[in-house]
Order: sequence, then structure tokens, then C-alpha cells
Amino acid sequence: MSTFYYTSTNTVFRNFLFYAILSILKMMIMSFLTVAQRLRKNVFANPEDIIPKKGKTVLPTTSDPDVERVRRNHLNDIENIIPFVLIGLCYVACNPDSNVSLWHFRIFFFSRILHTISYQLPLPQPSRRVTFFIGLIVTVSMAIQTLLVVS
Repeated sequence: MSTFYYTSTNTVFRNFLFYAILSILKMMIMSFLTVAQRLRKNVFANPEDIIPKKGKTVLPTTSDPDVERVRRNHLNDIENIIPFVLIGLCYVACNPDSNVSLWHFRIFFFSRILHTISYQLPLPQPSRRVTFFIGLIVTVSMAIQTLLVVS
């Protein structure tokens, strides 16, 4: 009899899907925040995106600090959420303890939320650094546990 880890009856997989999808949606929202900031400041990287203002010449720019802050935050999400999702799929396949895995998923998700808050407000360091490393440690922990099972 085979075991299927990627089913809705597997608590670990359901928990993973919940937090992975929330994390991906959070990452996608950062795209909209970048666009909103560009529209608010009328700052666009491409000439065809510029919304003409009466009596003002607006040139394309990639150096607005407010737009760049949101964009860098989004890039940081991409660099962290994609590995979490990929490693998480491998981790689920190793049948981890449901409570331990739930805490991994929760901690990762909330570390990304807190990272975004600390990045966008901006809060003084080490707030952003700490939240980044918490998420990274969770992902590395899942990777190590997976490697231990398959080695």
C-alpha cells in the first residue's frame, strides 16, 4: 500500500498549502504595491508607461527611492518565498511531524509579513535583518530535515 503525501487528507500538506499560498499571494501583492507607488509618484521605468502631466515633462527613471524600496522588498520576497515553496514540497514528501511542520510554515509566513512591515515603514535595523534570517532559518531547517531523511 502506498502513501500519498500530496492529498487533502494529509494535514501536513494542507497546512503547507495554506501557508505557501498565503506567502505567494503576499508576494504577488508586492507587485500591486510597486505599481501603486509608481502611479502615486508618476515614476515609470519605461517611456510608454508615463502618464503625461500638463506643463510637466516626465522622463523615465529607475532611481526613485520610494518605488525602489517597494521593488527591492518584492525582489526579496521572490528570493525567499520561491525556495520556501520548493523546499516545502520536498519536506512534505518526507512525512514530517505535523506540529513541527505547522510551526515551520507559520513562522516562515509571519517572518515575511514582519519583514515587509519593517522594510516599508522603515523600522530601524536589526528588525528587517532579524525577520529575514528567521525565514531563512526555517527554510534551511526544512531542507536539512529533508536531506537527513533521503540520505
